[in-house]
Amino acid sequence: MKKDEKINAHLLSVWMETKRIVSIGGKEGMLFLTDEHLIFVYKTKAKMKWWQYAVTRQITKMIKNKQTLIRHDGYNENNLLEDLQDKRNLEIHFKNILDVNHEQKKWGSVLNLSYMVKNKQKKCRFTIVQDWVKYPLKAPTKYMNVDWEQFIQKIVKR
Repeated sequence: MKKDEKINAHLLSVWMETKRIVSIGGKEGMLFLTDEHLIFVYKTKAKMKWWQYAVTRQITKMIKNKQTLIRHDGYNENNLLEDLQDKRNLEIHFKNILDVNHEQKKWGSVLNLSYMVKNKQKKCRFTIVQDWVKYPLKAPTKYMNVDWEQFIQKIVKR
């Protein structure tokens, strides 16, 4: 991410699953849409208290309005640059995205992504989660129905 790049969308409580032949579980994190990148941060320095309040506000907002182009107070471009120092977080430049689409499942809305990294094609999917089970392993129990269309258009137009 460049220093002058701006965050266009910031989504919390996002569940990312990779699409592989053998794939178990996923990761919870934040999904960002910047001017030139799609970024998934699951190793963050954000405070847990901030996270809990922001997720509650996001759920309330998305129940009323299903739009995914939202931002959260208390986390900005400097925080994102700091979190991107951890190389375990996923940063994909728009030019490396091969396909992006969404589908509506009975249980929630899914953003499908196909991209290139180090000359290998990878696939994953993102869903926004409303409720979790925390024992024995953290896993989603209830997903959100959202509108991914504007989010996708921002990627495709680049």
